[in-house]
Amino acid sequence: MKSSELSASVQRTEEAVVSKEWNLRGLLLGLTIPVAMMTINMSMFGVALPAIRNSFALAPDITAWISTAYSLPFVVFMPLYGKLGDGLGKAKLFLWGIALFILGSLLCFFATDLALLLIGRVLQGIGTAGINPLCMAIITDRFPTDQQGKAMGTWSAVGPAASMPGPLLGGFAVDHLGWNYVFLVSIVTAIIAFYFVNRYIPPRLTARPTGFLQEFDWLGVLLLGGFLTFFIFYLSSRALTGVEPLRDWRLLGVTLLCGLSFWQWEKRARTPLMDLKLYAIKNFGTASLAASMRMVIMASIGFLQVLYLADVYGMDATDLGIFATVYSGAVLALTRLGGQLADGRFARRVLLSSFGLQLLVLTLQATLTLPAWGAMGLMLGQGMGAGLALASLHRIAMRDVPSAVSGSAAGMYSTARFTGATVGAAIAGVALQQAELVMPMAAAYQLVFGLVAASCLISLLVSWRLEK
Repeated sequence: MKSSELSASVQRTEEAVVSKEWNLRGLLLGLTIPVAMMTINMSMFGVALPAIRNSFALAPDITAWISTAYSLPFVVFMPLYGKLGDGLGKAKLFLWGIALFILGSLLCFFATDLALLLIGRVLQGIGTAGINPLCMAIITDRFPTDQQGKAMGTWSAVGPAASMPGPLLGGFAVDHLGWNYVFLVSIVTAIIAFYFVNRYIPPRLTARPTGFLQEFDWLGVLLLGGFLTFFIFYLSSRALTGVEPLRDWRLLGVTLLCGLSFWQWEKRARTPLMDLKLYAIKNFGTASLAASMRMVIMASIGFLQVLYLADVYGMDATDLGIFATVYSGAVLALTRLGGQLADGRFARRVLLSSFGLQLLVLTLQATLTLPAWGAMGLMLGQGMGAGLALASLHRIAMRDVPSAVSGSAAGMYSTARFTGATVGAAIAGVALQQAELVMPMAAAYQLVFGLVAASCLISLLVSWRLEK
């Protein structure tokens, strides 16, 4: 080969490598913007929650339902998005979901009563349900194996990073404009996310399998939705049936019926919504359980800490926004590091260290009476421990999953993960409501922090089972 031909060949190879790297960078950008949209919405809503509670004069367990109205459909629709993504294409589902999120945000912005606010939150939850499973599946499909942990870390770090300006914007909006204006920001960020997804996430290249929608496991979707919905109703039944939480046996009976029916149906279904055999992959099954427990902790803390600082220390929305921004920074500081370590041999140690740190911090919160700066310092420590585990769990869960079922597996993993979030918020609200009936407010919060610490201990034991 002549020198000029060799030089041209090398140049074309280098251009192809640069093009591939650029495509991956653009793809990762397209995946991160929807996460930023979702996180800004959630972080601003967290700061606005005390104001919404006061506006409608709600008890703690009813207040938790404003969070549950989002998180319940968010969880229920995750496996649906994951399974449909394997057949219909992930980019198209992304765009549909963002459009639905915009509609829900508009309803929340114009809400003048609790019912309309709850409907808007439900639509927001359905719209964002696909973000986590679709992003994880795309990273697993498109990125080289030795880069997936780093990509997961970068993608996971966007959430904490995006949540830093959210509380500040939310605090300003609540104090100077009104709580409904936090949803105006959600609308703007959703429009931006729609543009980036449409530009950078490639559409499906292969044809849709013949009869995919006709053979889809719609009964499985219905049974799983019924199981999760009635389970949350059972945990927080007073708002629905007037019966105290955990005492309405009718709701428990329907929950068990839906759960058992779903389990039996999925074993026989030709194309099941959730291939339960995937949980037999040890790291996938164990990491799914650990991720679920982690989200019980995170959702409980997310629900409790803003109310705790407002009720016990008298912080206003602006103060809460500043603290929430610093807390997000603490999570962010260690999230990407956890993802990088997950590509090596330290993933299991990272998880054990994470849950161990959170267990220590929450035990101190449950047992010590501290000034405001001390309480916030412990919360920041808990946030750092939480950040360390995030990307590591994602990477470990998806490491041994075949590419052909990456969407389904990511949907199952995300469902397990965010079921923990839904249960965590509901249980925290019920526990706080019951504790406030028999003890002073500060002691009631400490009792619930102790319950969350017990969840950390369980998470630590579960993570110990992961393969090194």
